[in-house]
Amino acid sequence: MGEAKFHLPGLRKNFPLNMMIINLLKTDPEWFREGVKIESVYGEFPTSLWNGGRGSNDDQCNAEYVTNVIRTLNSHNVSVRLTFTNMTLTEYECEDPYCNFCLDEIAKDERNAVIIFSPILEKYIRDKYPDMKMVSSTCKRLTDIDKVNEELEKPYSLVVLDYDFNNKFDALEKINHHDRCEILVNAICTPNCPRRSDHYRNIAENQRIKLKNRNMPPEHQIPQKPWNCEYYKESNYYKIKDYPTFVSPEAIFGKYSEELGFHNFKIEGRTDNYFSLVETYSNFLIKPEYQGLFRIKIIDALVGNKLITYMKPRPQRFVLPGKE
Repeated sequence: MGEAKFHLPGLRKNFPLNMMIINLLKTDPEWFREGVKIESVYGEFPTSLWNGGRGSNDDQCNAEYVTNVIRTLNSHNVSVRLTFTNMTLTEYECEDPYCNFCLDEIAKDERNAVIIFSPILEKYIRDKYPDMKMVSSTCKRLTDIDKVNEELEKPYSLVVLDYDFNNKFDALEKINHHDRCEILVNAICTPNCPRRSDHYRNIAENQRIKLKNRNMPPEHQIPQKPWNCEYYKESNYYKIKDYPTFVSPEAIFGKYSEELGFHNFKIEGRTDNYFSLVETYSNFLIKPEYQGLFRIKIIDALVGNKLITYMKPRPQRFVLPGKE
């Protein structure tokens, strides 16, 4: 059975859940599929101007939180990857103090990395930290084999392949350096979506607007740019299983890792709710015979830590009808 290095989503909202998974792999390793390793947790510390791929909410992290998350994950031999994939950045915006603080913090451990899109930001980071590991983002939408192979000759530790390559084994076999490729296994975008790049740009532009509005009075708030994709369908693990771009757990541990030598697998889900993400983790990471126990254990822990709350019935007083 081949090794499967998983990259989990979320450094803020999902951090407690991801730590539960990391700790469970140590305490109950028999629950996990053979060969599973939690290699990294990726995402942003909201709200980061340099972030891309998925939009930020209106949250903000303080310096202590950022440092604590990075140190905690590194202490468990898990790397932190910042999704600095905003495609619209200018040279001036490379000086953003909050993003630079986050960058400085991950630079303290050589295992950490930046997921990159913008050539402007890439140059800035390489000049500042020449030894920083960089991952080429799937947001680049490299759908030509020759361009993928060109990307793999550049100094990236990994290249995240476009999801439209998934399960196209004739094409995948033509890619060089399988050990430096990362497969996005559960993309919720419609296969071959013609508007995926436009969506990434809309997210980047709206993120900039959110940050500007933070310092604006209500009457001067800038409207965000609307987005509606006619190709998108509401998706979760079970709704995307029939997509040709969906990579099943069986394929991960068989065809991909054992036969073809792909060992890095990215799970999408930075903006998922806990219930959906627990179901995704259950299917990809946990052996079928332990999935029920896993779900109960994790949901109980999320409730116990008040990360999931539910409404209790309000106390009532019984009165016989007509006796009020």
